[in-house]
Amino acid sequence: ADIPVIPDLEEVQEEDLAMQVAAPPSVQVNRVLTYHDLDKDLMKYAAFQTLDGEVDLKLLTKVLAPEHELREDDVSWDWDHVFTEVSSELVTEWDLGQSERED
Repeated sequence: ADIPVIPDLEEVQEEDLAMQVAAPPSVQVNRVLTYHDLDKDLMKYAAFQTLDGEVDLKLLTKVLAPEHELREDDVSWDWDHVFTEVSSELVTEWDLGQSERED
């Protein structure tokens, strides 16, 4: 008597699922660290000075570029313009290579 039965397609179609709405998922938002926070943490904690207790990262941390040197302005690219520039440079290099071979 307790054997589960697979419903017929006709029975499933009879159910009105259009009025049922699923609850939205709840998402926990974590704070994203800024470059400044990461820089402070890197210099502050000795745990970041070595990797796996064996590799010394002090040299790396000394030569890391600061944030202001890494920031670049957003530049929109135009496909035709970029293609023309690259094609022109390739043709120029090809012409120089041809003239050097002739000399």
